[in-house]
Amino acid sequence: MKRRRVGSVMSGDVVRAQRGTPADELARWLAKFDISGVPVVDADEKVIGVVSATDLERARRDGDGDPRPTAAVVMSAPARTVRADDSVVRAARLMSERRIERLPVVDEEQRLVGMLTRRDVLRIFSRSDADIRDEVVDEIMVRALWLSPQSVQVSLDEGVVTLHGTLESSGQAALAVRMTGQVDGVVAVVNRLTYRHEAPYRPYRP
Repeated sequence: MKRRRVGSVMSGDVVRAQRGTPADELARWLAKFDISGVPVVDADEKVIGVVSATDLERARRDGDGDPRPTAAVVMSAPARTVRADDSVVRAARLMSERRIERLPVVDEEQRLVGMLTRRDVLRIFSRSDADIRDEVVDEIMVRALWLSPQSVQVSLDEGVVTLHGTLESSGQAALAVRMTGQVDGVVAVVNRLTYRHEAPYRPYRP
């Protein structure tokens, strides 16, 4: 089963700020590069915050008399970040939950390695229903769960997957639903599966 990782879709060319970068300079960057936010890094390239257009507007509105505030003053901290090996699905959910447009991508030391935008995510989730259905049937039902293609009826409607059919155990049904939800492009899974036995799934291994 394919699970797209953040590192495969992120941009590695990232506009970044230091603590002392002036806020008016950041505002020019947002306009020049047509971006919604800039990560702020320390001397070791570790992400310590993010300055968004909202942060800049708040600083202008609620200024404390500082005529030229810096990134360290106006940034939101700590920054929400993701790792390059995180799934795009996880990153998309974080964006949705936090209502943010951009996520800095960091390594194991929290150093900046890239940027993931909502635009990047939408490119992944623009898969056709037919493409998603083929992956669910071939990669999950047949190859992972060893079922015949006719065992489960898989229908799609704008990324929402509905599963119909009768499986051997409750564990097998639960696994089918969970794995389907991890496929890139799946928005939600409607579970209409039934099963013959209440038992964990133990696949046959010859």
